[in-house]
Amino acid sequence: MKRLYTLILSLAITLASANIAIAVSFNNESLNYKVMYKWGVVNKQAGHATLSLKRQGNQYITQLTAASEHWADRFYKVRDTLNGNIVINGFRPTFYEKIAHEGGEHKHDIVRYSRSGSNVTGNCTRRVVNKKGQLTKNEKRSLTAIGTTLDMLSSFYYMRSLPYNTYRAGHPITVNVFSGKRKELLTIKYIGTEKINVDKKTYNCYHIRFTFTGDGGKKTSDDMDAWISTEPNHIPIKLEGKLKVGKVQCYYTGSN
Repeated sequence: MKRLYTLILSLAITLASANIAIAVSFNNESLNYKVMYKWGVVNKQAGHATLSLKRQGNQYITQLTAASEHWADRFYKVRDTLNGNIVINGFRPTFYEKIAHEGGEHKHDIVRYSRSGSNVTGNCTRRVVNKKGQLTKNEKRSLTAIGTTLDMLSSFYYMRSLPYNTYRAGHPITVNVFSGKRKELLTIKYIGTEKINVDKKTYNCYHIRFTFTGDGGKKTSDDMDAWISTEPNHIPIKLEGKLKVGKVQCYYTGSN
């Protein structure tokens, strides 16, 4: 569930350079989503999220805010904010921040990027405060990678920017992802085109699947699926992920 919130609201070869064709450039936007919990006949809104982007000079300034609904707060309260800066030319993140209030625990992660050729370094800080208000982690570490390197916020835009209309079903793209604590590999696999219905509207979509893996190729979470509009702006219409009990589905509800 937390993965989807930081999505939205998702193996082969680590890319040696950032030469993937970028099919979409972004203008100022604010995208809204509802987060639904589904288990058997239960299908109830559990949260909401807003993803916003502004162009500022040569950068995208991005933000994701997500919150659980009041009824869901009793089980697992979520109030998250993700901030990020991305250089437009070459789609290169320079800054990432996650401020998370989840289940009574507070986390604050920051990643600052530096690059030398295709080598990428993430200078990371991570602070965790438990339910009792005690500081349990105050860490600094350096993560390194070669090639296209993103975070949980910039990866949302990166997957929208890919030229899916040139891919065959099964085509994979693998990139590095930095969080405040580790490096993972994110594989974006193109499944094909599908029509889906959301709130009585029909959308033509590209269906893609996310796989996160760590050292040795072991999965670090269950796969997630996304359906992205085939329209030029590639707005994500639906995201879906499994839970131990039931699943979470995120639906696009409109733009501001």
